[in-house]
Amino acid sequence: MFEGIFNSLKHSVENFNVVDILDIAVVVVLVYFLLKLTSKTRAIQVLKGFGVIIILAQITDFLGMSTIAWLFDYIINAGALVLIVLFQPELRRALERIGTGNILDRNLSEYNEILTRIDKIIASCLYFSKTRTGALIVIENKTGLNDIMETGTKLNSDITSELLENLFFPNAPLHDGAVVIRGGKILAAGCFLPLSDNRLIGQDLGTRHRAALGISEVSDSVTIIVSEETGVISIAKDGKLIRYIDSKALRDTLTAIYNLEEVNAKRRRLNILRRRRKR
Repeated sequence: MFEGIFNSLKHSVENFNVVDILDIAVVVVLVYFLLKLTSKTRAIQVLKGFGVIIILAQITDFLGMSTIAWLFDYIINAGALVLIVLFQPELRRALERIGTGNILDRNLSEYNEILTRIDKIIASCLYFSKTRTGALIVIENKTGLNDIMETGTKLNSDITSELLENLFFPNAPLHDGAVVIRGGKILAAGCFLPLSDNRLIGQDLGTRHRAALGISEVSDSVTIIVSEETGVISIAKDGKLIRYIDSKALRDTLTAIYNLEEVNAKRRRLNILRRRRKR
C-alpha cells in the first residue's frame, strides 16, 4: 500500500507543470473568497464540515476503501444540492456583492468602522479618568481568552461608549471585573484575571493593576486600566505596566492593536482602484 502511495506521489511530482500551479492557485483563490464571503454567516460552520467530508472522501478513495468512499461520494453529491437550498439567502447576497462591487465597499468601510471603535474606547476611558471610575478593559490579540471569559458574563455586544460606561458604573453588578474585547465586540464583562506575583509592582497600585499585569504575562493581550483613586490611565502589555497614558498615547496603542495604518493603506489602494474603474 505504501509503495503505491509513494509511486503515485512520485508520478504526480514528475508530471507537475505550470498548468498544475495555475490550477492550484485558482482553487486557492476561490476557496479564500468563499470563506471570506461566508465568514460572518451561519454557513461557515456547515462549509467547514462539508470540507472535512470532501477530504475524507479523497483519503478513503486513495486508500481503496470502496464502501466508505462510495458513502462519502453519495453524501457530497446530495449535500451540494442541500447546501444550495439551505443557504440560498447567503448565496444570493454573496452574488449580489460580487455583481455590485460591494466587496470593495466593505473593505473601504472597514477603516471607518475601526476608527469609530477606537474613538468609543478612548471616549469611555477619558470619561472614567475624569469621573475617577475604575475600569479594566482587556483587548484580545492572537492568544485566545476563552478561559477568562468563562469567569464572567458573556455579552457579545457591539462596542459603545454607553455600554462601557454602564458596565463600570459604581456598584453595577459587573463593575469590579474586567471587560474582554475581541475585534469590534464586547464578548464578556465581570471577568476575573490572574493576579501578577511580580514583587516590583508599586505598593500604590491596586488589584486592577495586578490583574492587568497578570493577564499580560500569560497572553499577548493589551489591557487598559483606569484608577478609581487617581483617574490615571495605564496600559499593561507584555508583562509591563505603562502609566500616565494620555489620549494620544492611547490612540497610538489602539491604532497598533487594530492595524489601522495597514487598513488605511488598503483603503487608499482601493480608492485608487475605484477611481480607475470609473474612468
